[in-house]
Amino acid sequence: MESQKIESETKDFMEIRRVIALRGPNMWANFPVLEVWVDLKDFNDIASDEMPGFNERLMAWLPSLIEHRCSVGERGGFFERLRRGTYLAHTLEHIALEVQTLAGTSVGFGKTRATDENGLYKVVIDYEEEILARECLQLAHRICFAAVYDQPFDLPGEIDRLRDLAQDVCLGPSTRAIVDAARKRRIPVRRMNSASLVVLGHGNRQHRIQAAETDQTSAIAEGIAQDKQLTKTLLKAVGVPVPYGREVCDAEDAWSAADAIGLPVVVKPLDGNKGRGVTVNLSSREDVMAAYKAARVESSEVLVEEFIPGKDYRLLIVGNKLVAAARREPAHVIGDGIHTVQNLIDQENTNPLRGEYHALPLSKLSVDVISQNLLTEQGLTLESVPPAGMMVLLRRNANLSTGGTAVDVTDQVHPEIARAAEDAARAVGLDVAGVDIVARDIGSPLEEQKGGVVEVNAAPGLRMHTHPSQGIPRPVGDAIVSTMFAEGDTGRIPIAAITGVNGKTTTTRFITHLLKETGLAVGMTCSDGVYIDGRRIDNEDCSGPQSARAVLLNPIVQAAVLETARGGILREGLAFDHCDVAVVTNIGDGDHLDLMDINTVEKLAGVKRTVVEAVAPGTGAAVLNAADPLVAPMASYCPGQVVFFCRDSDHPVITEHRKRNGKAVIVRDKTIFLAEGDHEEGLISLERIPLTHGGRIGFLIENALAAIAAAWCLNIPLKTIIAGAETFEADPEKVPGRFNVFKVNGSTVIVDYGHNVSSLKAIIEAIGEFPHSHRTIVYSTAGDRRDCDIIHQGKLIGRAFDSVVLYEGHYMRGRNQGEIINLFRHGMSSLNGDGRTSEVIEIFGATQAIDVGLQSLRKGELLVIQADVVDETIQHIQNHQRNFLPFVWDGCE
Repeated sequence: MESQKIESETKDFMEIRRVIALRGPNMWANFPVLEVWVDLKDFNDIASDEMPGFNERLMAWLPSLIEHRCSVGERGGFFERLRRGTYLAHTLEHIALEVQTLAGTSVGFGKTRATDENGLYKVVIDYEEEILARECLQLAHRICFAAVYDQPFDLPGEIDRLRDLAQDVCLGPSTRAIVDAARKRRIPVRRMNSASLVVLGHGNRQHRIQAAETDQTSAIAEGIAQDKQLTKTLLKAVGVPVPYGREVCDAEDAWSAADAIGLPVVVKPLDGNKGRGVTVNLSSREDVMAAYKAARVESSEVLVEEFIPGKDYRLLIVGNKLVAAARREPAHVIGDGIHTVQNLIDQENTNPLRGEYHALPLSKLSVDVISQNLLTEQGLTLESVPPAGMMVLLRRNANLSTGGTAVDVTDQVHPEIARAAEDAARAVGLDVAGVDIVARDIGSPLEEQKGGVVEVNAAPGLRMHTHPSQGIPRPVGDAIVSTMFAEGDTGRIPIAAITGVNGKTTTTRFITHLLKETGLAVGMTCSDGVYIDGRRIDNEDCSGPQSARAVLLNPIVQAAVLETARGGILREGLAFDHCDVAVVTNIGDGDHLDLMDINTVEKLAGVKRTVVEAVAPGTGAAVLNAADPLVAPMASYCPGQVVFFCRDSDHPVITEHRKRNGKAVIVRDKTIFLAEGDHEEGLISLERIPLTHGGRIGFLIENALAAIAAAWCLNIPLKTIIAGAETFEADPEKVPGRFNVFKVNGSTVIVDYGHNVSSLKAIIEAIGEFPHSHRTIVYSTAGDRRDCDIIHQGKLIGRAFDSVVLYEGHYMRGRNQGEIINLFRHGMSSLNGDGRTSEVIEIFGATQAIDVGLQSLRKGELLVIQADVVDETIQHIQNHQRNFLPFVWDGCE
């Protein structure tokens, strides 16, 4: 293509319109991604090869982009796409991924897809840490701008800034080691806060960690470990050798203690950690008093103890067993005869393995009073040029947090030393302990060399074992996870996720009822709220991921049944990585179309399919409606088994599935059968399932089939399923607002939440089973439905009901007053006299409309009330007339 000059004054640049963090499985991937809505504006028709110098600048700034294979499928693929000509949205995707990788989080998944709006694209990028990913996205946008308009750009400086941010916000090495070990065992992981409190597992099988502390770490044991003098007392009592020492009250007392103990000595904070304020091998009054001042900065209490000559070792004890050991070398630099000490420190701090906040294998070298005093002892200053090969110590203690290095010596530890370290951890009471030992030789007993245990640390750092400077990395995260989860335990509870357009809540409640029959404490989320073991703790619409996560976090929950609505999937993804059962009730005519670029039933089906794709591979199952042409094809996306349900036992989908030895739940002769291949087993007659009103109400039969299929997949005993099905009634207690039928003064009242085309069709089909000649409906719908859908509902109402009370209530959702009713009217009037309706009343307010409907009700008539807000509607009806009685079919209990 011919390039064209880009003038910033005349071109409206690409805009990031919206960023959605999909924190769980989503319609793009089964892991977290950012979905970025990008408006190309004036650059919609300008490709990369049409912008002078754009490709060359980008390739020069980010040469590592050559590793991106892109759709070409080979190294350099993205560069080839740039040369051929690609659009800015696609370029943004690759830059955002690459700068995340350069910042320290290696990611590679991305997509760019056009929307139905001209110039608007959805850019999808993989991420590990959301805060960092958002910053990288903004940087990618600025890089694109600079490359387009040939502006200077300090990319190395920006990458350094992002690396600092990554070290600040990403999990530290200790937490990361445990999290990686948990994920390797398929244990669910959820980070709770910026301090790296992490939950492993779900419900009553969860455990929690923070760095190398677990929920089994005793607070008393931690308190003991912080008191170094008390720790030594306990260790000495169990026969573990420790250095002699005592607390001191001031610098003079410190020297007195040192003189009494015998030089050299160690001065350290009584309750310090990570080696801060510790000075060792002190042999003069000046050194001791200076060390006291340094220790006093870290703690109000200071300890002086004898110096044990030898090397510094850290032994990691997990569950009272030695799992790793490292020899620690103090922070130092090696002279070259050319550079100053400060130069050497600065050079070493450029080592990519060194960083701040303990996020990298090594910490940066720092200079403070302790290191300057130590330089003075060596006859040096920061401006000195040490001779080549000279080791210049910056610390005497060898903690990694003060710049030290570590060499793995796990296989060299003498059994007696291992036993002493294990005894020390047990004496303090820590499940995870870092035991510090000073000895000349880790391969000989301590008593033979006058070595000893100098500290026992709670929450020990793990990076010296996972990323030693030399030697074999040790799987210490695995060992810690094994103390919380037995072999084969994934920390998971049974999860059933239910989605679809209609019937979700009823099916969710039915499955919950069946699980409760097994004695489990069940957590349930649905559009009516959150329920924990039968207790309602939230009464809002809770069919999204936030409520689902709350249930999975609840420590008493033994199984979770989660209604999963379209909106939550689009806004945040799923709340879980895998589910045991995914139920899709139907798609039908769809609902909530034209929202968030989901404007066809096919796109809606793609969103709902997310739960099917999240089925646990191999062990999970998808329960799918065989009669819905948009649901049945989801079977090919399921990584587990598929169970179809259908009222028609001879439906072609059922027939073909059974030919392949598949499972199905079907109806024949008014009885539910469980089928697998050629085998069938009659389970229960529809007449014994009160939810189905004796097998008369088709959509409730489908809800029952879906729930029973899910229970079958969850391995609930068949006897329990039968007992539960016989006791699950369509009353306001168990399924409020879901085809609740009442007898009122010789008339019949039906209350149902349905408010879309598919549900209205199902209700109209259902009332065909009722004998009433005169039908009235009190009806509304939410304002975020498409005009054509509201008009369609008006047509359905006009054909099916004699009297109509139209109202507008809580869910206007951006519509003007009267607009929804006018659309209903438009649909009814389009019937041109072909309809059934002879009377239409318009009311503003749901309860006022209900009152009008009830007051006009005569004996022998049928009234359908659409529940705008379920709780409010049910309560209003019950308050309106106390003589509401449960409906009983003739000849049917």
